[in-house]
Amino acid sequence: MPEISNFYGIIITMLFDDHNPPHFHVKYGEYRAAINIKDGTIKGTLPRRALNLIFDRLDLHREELFDNWRRIENRQTLLSIEPLP
Repeated sequence: MPEISNFYGIIITMLFDDHNPPHFHVKYGEYRAAINIKDGTIKGTLPRRALNLIFDRLDLHREELFDNWRRIENRQTLLSIEPLP
């Protein structure tokens, strides 16, 4: 699972050969979730604090996430997304 961002113990990844709709995977300790890039729909569970940080990143980097999704579809190397300071 290629990692595209890592901040405060939250790991953001995308999978090659993954299904639509465009989404990314989140690991945070024992928690796991998939988040839709377009509308933020969540499948899985994450603590509220982690979700708030992830949604902040989604708002700031939505286009970069969509770009990485297109890269996945074209079997290209994924680009890192700047972690939180």
